[in-house]
Amino acid sequence: VNARKRWAATARRDDAGWVVDGPTELPDVPSFLEQSFDQAKTHRVLLGFDFPIGVPQAYGTKTGFQNFTEMLATLGNGEWHTFFDVADAPGDISIRRPFFPRSPTKGVSRTALVEGLGMDDYADLLRICEQPADNLRAACALFWTLGGNQVGKGALAGWRDVILPAVRRGASLWPFDGTLAQLSERSRLVLAETYPAAAYRMVDAPFASGESKRRQCDRKRKTSAITNWADRHRLRFTKLAQSQLADGFGSHATGEDRYDALLGLLGMIAVTGGHQPERSIWPETGSAWEGWILGR
Repeated sequence: VNARKRWAATARRDDAGWVVDGPTELPDVPSFLEQSFDQAKTHRVLLGFDFPIGVPQAYGTKTGFQNFTEMLATLGNGEWHTFFDVADAPGDISIRRPFFPRSPTKGVSRTALVEGLGMDDYADLLRICEQPADNLRAACALFWTLGGNQVGKGALAGWRDVILPAVRRGASLWPFDGTLAQLSERSRLVLAETYPAAAYRMVDAPFASGESKRRQCDRKRKTSAITNWADRHRLRFTKLAQSQLADGFGSHATGEDRYDALLGLLGMIAVTGGHQPERSIWPETGSAWEGWILGR
């Protein structure tokens, strides 16, 4: 949503392993997509995004569609033309307009969201992969758009500006369209959901109690663990990536975003290299609706 917080790290595989470059600011979204499809002409491309891709099963079954990808194709059109408009008041909430609230005004509460969507409980608005596990807290519900840890506005922008245009051009969605092995055989461009906080553990660099990714000094402390993990798995960092890691990604507020971009990328490499399973479990329930976080 905020252009200053859009960062991307990239890696390319060669005969010697992975070459990992440091995070750079994204161009405008259409240009980013165009570059991705250009790369897919000569390489298989996996794009990971730090926003939800999928909906809670309890919500999905109320939409009238068979699955998330069928629903996705309709969003913003016809009876679903208000889907990307965040509801202003509790009375505006509906299955076809599920995101709430636009601003912190009277009547704004999670209870209003639960009731407006006809759910029994707030927990019904969490996907299985968003439940607390492995010392990770529960995520914020997809449709809630208020507060520092909300993900709703990012999902709205990501679906509207990235996922929908890419799928319409032939990109595939993991895991809805298949496993990574299956998609690598039939798709040049695959989109997946990632979660940097889960990637910290994949590369042996979790934050201990009292540490924070928001502090440069704490990010710098993870450099040795990250580089050791990279050495074991045949990853080489470019000079840009090396300098950013050694510096803890600087003292600017964007440091945590750049750090997350790189760690999210390393998590993707851990999965594609077979060091981490694609999914810790493969639940049949909700699989058509909820998707999953790569490597969670």
